[in-house]
Amino acid sequence: MRRRKAKKIPILPDPKFNEIIVTKFVNNLMYDGKKTLAFKIFYDAIELVDAKVEDQSGLDVWKKALENVTPSVEVRSRRVGGATFQIPTPVREERKQSLAMKWLIGYSRKRNEKSMAGKLASEIIAASKEEGAAFKKKADTLRMAEANKAFSHFRF
Repeated sequence: MRRRKAKKIPILPDPKFNEIIVTKFVNNLMYDGKKTLAFKIFYDAIELVDAKVEDQSGLDVWKKALENVTPSVEVRSRRVGGATFQIPTPVREERKQSLAMKWLIGYSRKRNEKSMAGKLASEIIAASKEEGAAFKKKADTLRMAEANKAFSHFRF
């Protein structure tokens, strides 16, 4: 590669749970640099999950949901001889995590509830039970990769 590799910016853990992954999730949730509001939404959502699910803590349910939504393979378009093929490729570890977060946040924004915290809490609970739109997205991605397994020899 011609350019030097970009320097990774260290991410500090969040104040309440002291976990870096929570901060990454909140950074994805944030709009217009309003990080305090994003933290408030996340913490409210975790409290709502805590209230709805008795046997586990809210953070554990959220981690389980994130794990359930995380994809292992994805399809990428590649032109070979004038035709475009969908080629299944394994997903890198950082991308797995970011895709799962983006799907969870994106589909929770599309839900029909009053507050964003409520939407996020519902999507987290649904994903932890292996249902909901974010989990369906993961299943569809996996199904598409399985269907196009014949083109995996075109991998780049």
